[in-house]
Order: sequence, then C-alpha cells, then structure tokens
Amino acid sequence: MAIAFPDIDPVALQIGPIAIRWYALAYITGLMGGWAYLRWLVSKPPHAMTKVDVDDFLVWATVGVVLGGRLGYVLFYQPAYYLQNPLEILFLWQGGMAFHGGALGVIIAIILFSRRRGLNLLRVGDMICCTVPIGLFFGRIANFINGELWGRPAPDVPWAVIFPTGGPVPRHPSQLYQAAMEGLLLFLLLHLLWRVEAVRMRAGTLAGTFLAGYGIARMIGELFRQPDAHIGFLAGGITMGQVLSLPMVAAGLALILWPRKGQPA
Repeated sequence: MAIAFPDIDPVALQIGPIAIRWYALAYITGLMGGWAYLRWLVSKPPHAMTKVDVDDFLVWATVGVVLGGRLGYVLFYQPAYYLQNPLEILFLWQGGMAFHGGALGVIIAIILFSRRRGLNLLRVGDMICCTVPIGLFFGRIANFINGELWGRPAPDVPWAVIFPTGGPVPRHPSQLYQAAMEGLLLFLLLHLLWRVEAVRMRAGTLAGTFLAGYGIARMIGELFRQPDAHIGFLAGGITMGQVLSLPMVAAGLALILWPRKGQPA
C-alpha cells in the first residue's frame, strides 16, 4: 500500500529565465507571516519591542536565517566536501540549509539587535520564538513538495508515499510529520502559553519552551526520517539531527527552570 507522490513542480512560477521555487516562497511566507504575528504580539504587555523594532529586525532575521542555515549545513553535514569546494558554499540555489544553524544565526541576531536597541534580551527572544514555528511549517511543506528529506521505509503504512528520488519503496512522509509537530503543534502550544499572563511576563519561559519543544519534536521526527546518505546513522542508531537537538532541549529546560529574581517562579 502506498500513495503516489503528487506531481508538483518545485518551480512555482517561471518568468522568462527567472524561476521562483516553492522553497523560496516558503522562506518568504515564513518570514512575512512571522513578522505580521510578531507585530501583533508586541502590541500586548510586556511590550518587548516596538513595531518599528519588529520591522527593522526582519532584515536581521533574514540574514541570520540564510547565513546561519547555510553555514550550519556546511559545518554540520558536509564539512569535508565544502572544504574541497569552498566556492560552492555560496551556491544557495543548489539547496543545503540546516535549521540548527539557522537557529544559531537568529539567536546571534537577537543578541546583537537587543544590545544595539537596549531591549531586554529574554523578552525579545520570547516574542520571536513564538513566531518561528510559522516558518518551520512552511519550510517542511516545501521539503515535501521538493520530494526531499523523505522518511524511512514504511511498506505497511497506508499513507506511505513513493518519492521520485527515494526508489520504489513506500516511505513515511516525514516532512509532513515534522510540519505538524515543529510547526502547527509547537505554534499552538506557544500561543496558548503566551495567553497565560504569568507565563508571558516571566522572561525567557516562552523561548525556553520553544527550544525544548523543537528539540523534542525534531528528535521524534528523526525516528521516521531517513538520515542523510553521506552521514547515515551514528553510534547507537541516533542521527545527526537528534545529536544537534539535545543541546536545544538542555538550553530550553535551563531557561524554563532557571529562577528569575523578582519574577514569578
């Protein structure tokens, strides 16, 4: 039993020599959706940023996502290849982005931006982390449309998909699992927690929840996702994605549990 992969052209729109891909649209939609949602969030207490700050940070976030995501992929997944072919690091159109690198890039952007504007770092981080699942959702949907990062063999699963580049074996549509967990569920969890005033006013709690929540969701998703061919399984059958997610879970729990002087426990 298997579902045929939907015949969706990775190029969403072709205008002469210019090709607009679904992957690019996913990044744009995620950034713009996060920007609009963030403008709404900061209009409520504790007013971590002004709307002008949000507008300005969009540029910082874009740079952090692109540079961090690309460098993360280069360093975490294919360092030997890019050491031999350094110019190809700039070939973004060939694909190759890592969320953990993009997250690190955005964290650096948040730190630098908050210091420059004199903003509370943890409060800014809380608000921005609430928006990240929007981009994760659209990014995973784009992975599915591109027929990449598919799941492990699942011949007995009724909703398994035969991907064009995955051979004749039915596989888990792990991109959709991750879109649901890292995108929809994490977004709803953070939004519901944000609505609780005691949580919202305790700086760092929402950011910690995002870090731990994403790390856990990613580690679960990796149980269904086929590891990268050039890396495979690591010691004990774990994957690189799970290894990189462990520090996120630890950092998230530390942010949640760390006592704040003068703030609710």
